[in-house]
Amino acid sequence: MPVVFRERGFKFFFYSNEGNPREPAHIHVEKDEVEAKFWLKPQVRVAYNDGYDARILRVLLEIVEANKDRIERAWDEFFN
Repeated sequence: MPVVFRERGFKFFFYSNEGNPREPAHIHVEKDEVEAKFWLKPQVRVAYNDGYDARILRVLLEIVEANKDRIERAWDEFFN
């Protein structure tokens, strides 16, 4: 499970086996055993949420948007 970065106590990562066929680029975010998943294209949006409140989801969305290029580079480097 490659960790792309950590911020504000959150771990931003993807799983090394992202489906067959592989799902489009996305990022998982975890803290205190709570997890959410964000699609990166066509725009950053929540794919699923397993426990974060709306305020935290907005913060995470901003972080993912600010790091979208970084996440996509890490995804491409790992899977290509």
